[in-house]
Amino acid sequence: MKHQDLVRLVRAALREDRAWDDVTSSTTIPASARAKGVILAKSPLVLAGTAAAAAAFRVMDAKARVVWLVGEGARIEPGTTVATVFGRARALLSAERVAVNFLMRLSGIATLTREFVEALPKGTNAKILDTRKTTPLLRALEKDAVATGGGANHRATLAEAILIKDNHVALAGSVLEAVTRARRMARRGLWVQCEVTSLDEARVAMGAGADALLLDNMSPAAMRKVVREFGGRVPLEASGGVTLATIRAIAKTGVDRISIGALTHSAPAANLSLELAPA
Repeated sequence: MKHQDLVRLVRAALREDRAWDDVTSSTTIPASARAKGVILAKSPLVLAGTAAAAAAFRVMDAKARVVWLVGEGARIEPGTTVATVFGRARALLSAERVAVNFLMRLSGIATLTREFVEALPKGTNAKILDTRKTTPLLRALEKDAVATGGGANHRATLAEAILIKDNHVALAGSVLEAVTRARRMARRGLWVQCEVTSLDEARVAMGAGADALLLDNMSPAAMRKVVREFGGRVPLEASGGVTLATIRAIAKTGVDRISIGALTHSAPAANLSLELAPA
């Protein structure tokens, strides 16, 4: 995400929290007071969201100093000091919740992504991908967190590629009609991927000119049949209900990509906190 877009997003989050109207800090802390503090990891995690967290402190205090002691993407154990912060006490307090929320949410995504990446069996070439099942307005940050965790990014918007799914097929009338229309109407160079649920549907989609196949909720045995027939010809992507318990079997089918909505819609937040003291 571009810096100006990040700052705009962080400002919106601070406005939501009414950080400039923090009645607790303004009534208990002198305006002249300064503070120092540390951000601590309280659970095992892969760190992500450092730019957003730092931006929150600096929006509230342009001279705030945030020093990261570990880098984005680092694996961290509980008790690790992640960063030190220095600045106006009221500003740090008012930014605290937004800054730490960004860290918790995005580190949670990076941590879960790393778990899936490390669960892939050796000898397979499958990549772990995210989806568009993201928090509204946080997609860019959440997809960055997936990349930080070692995953790859699927299309970010509806404009980037054609992905024909079950509802498109239902409204178009058939896989054949949907892919044929997309192929005919798409501008030059636009990728056409089609969701299929069987080898027969895969054959129809390929015959109509699909550039890639999304194997939706197919069993490993059914995926292997598609891989045997079309592997190496177009990218083959498995999707639907992928878990840490099933990822190995799916990867061993020979698919190229495995997309997992849970990376962004169900990742548990990592546990971090900010502890402040007078400076």
